[in-house]
Amino acid sequence: MDKKKRKTSDINLIASSIVSQATGQLVKPTDNLFDSEIVQKAIAEGKDPLAVLLGQRGGLKGGKARAESLSAKKRKEIAQKAAKARWSSK
Repeated sequence: MDKKKRKTSDINLIASSIVSQATGQLVKPTDNLFDSEIVQKAIAEGKDPLAVLLGQRGGLKGGKARAESLSAKKRKEIAQKAAKARWSSK
């Protein structure tokens, strides 16, 4: 029994396909995720490239979003706790 070809759920690919069909310019979208230097380095180190991409994406957003959501008082408490942990043994 033949397997059905799955349609992509990526909105950007669907939109690109619709525009190319409407204009008569059939262009196949390419997936350039694995062309970045970060991914190539991860592959060379034996890491999972998709995990590296997901980690990078979350890491780029996480710190900034957390800093924006914290009040000045809470940031001060966190900094004092970190300083205490850093210098308590010395």
